[in-house]
Amino acid sequence: MLFELTEEQKLIRDTAREFAQETLSKYASQIDRAEKIPTEIIKKLSELGFWGILVPEEYGGAGLNVFSLSLVLEQISRMCVSTSVMLSVHNSLVCAALVKYGTESQKQKYLPPLARGEIIGAYALTEAGAGSDAAALATRAEKRRNQYILNGTKLFITNAPIAGLFIIFARTHPDVLLRGKGISAFLVEPGFKGVRLGPNEEKMGVRGDPMTEIILEDCPVPAENLLGEANKGLNLALEVLNSGRIGIATQSVGIAQACLDASLKYVKERKQFGKPIAEFQAIQWKLSDMATEIAAARLLTQQAAILRDRGLPHIKEASMAKLFASVICNKAAQEAVQMHGGVGYTKDFPVERFFRDARVTEIYEGTSEIQRLIISRQLLAL
Repeated sequence: MLFELTEEQKLIRDTAREFAQETLSKYASQIDRAEKIPTEIIKKLSELGFWGILVPEEYGGAGLNVFSLSLVLEQISRMCVSTSVMLSVHNSLVCAALVKYGTESQKQKYLPPLARGEIIGAYALTEAGAGSDAAALATRAEKRRNQYILNGTKLFITNAPIAGLFIIFARTHPDVLLRGKGISAFLVEPGFKGVRLGPNEEKMGVRGDPMTEIILEDCPVPAENLLGEANKGLNLALEVLNSGRIGIATQSVGIAQACLDASLKYVKERKQFGKPIAEFQAIQWKLSDMATEIAAARLLTQQAAILRDRGLPHIKEASMAKLFASVICNKAAQEAVQMHGGVGYTKDFPVERFFRDARVTEIYEGTSEIQRLIISRQLLAL
């Protein structure tokens, strides 16, 4: 299947590419070292409308689709993965969930500032005992008159320290045997009483996008902040994650492409035995494999995005894209460091950062093992 971009899509892609190459590239190493994305980058993303890609125009967004978001994320991932992760979670998980499941009053209140980048969104599902097994979460929400009281701790929450809105998943039915059938989603603001954050996690890669615990201690949440139906929050969580997985697949393609770009440049310049190492067959084969695998991953990702945008079944396709793209991303990063030799192991060259950033793509928003489980279940109709 050949995906021919429309003129609008080409403009979106080229705008993201120009921003990434001319502006973001100057900050990428600094973001990694400082573990912080500068306010000027967040402001520029707002000016470009990238915070509200999936938000309808009536709420101040761009009114675009997942395919368009994928075009943007790939270009940004080629320069700074931290920035693309922040954008992906905000758009794919938070804005997408509000657009699909939010009430009109919730949309009116939260979507406009989210679309403008005035507040950043965070998605809080993971817990110490509930990672791949999301239905095992222990955070509880007890309804008392016109509010819910939340207690529990969320772990590894991307964007948490800078977020202005959390989507928190908590158990609303006391019978733990119901597992996923007794979980609900809530819109929680960091200023609510009883909300506090843990220290910033010191991560191997994606260091610029902060990640912390969210600790809830008798946190009162208005009943009108229930997102979607009570006791059906896990279905909401897993449905939205299909969009998030397309985002991570796109990110993986972007990192892999960056590895290929850097390698092509380096092997033409680096000389050994009297000639550029690009002339050696061993190097040529590495480059050929990288380019082929990146093209395949991009097509899988685009297919999943188009199916989602058309409202067609795409659970299997989203997991395939996430699985394959993240695997070849890590392979590309390893080969890029190998082709750079000793200098590839230093911070003087970007492939060192790409190598660290790539590793998490096989872990978050569903590990590679979980993606294989989802794919097999879909194939076997279990």
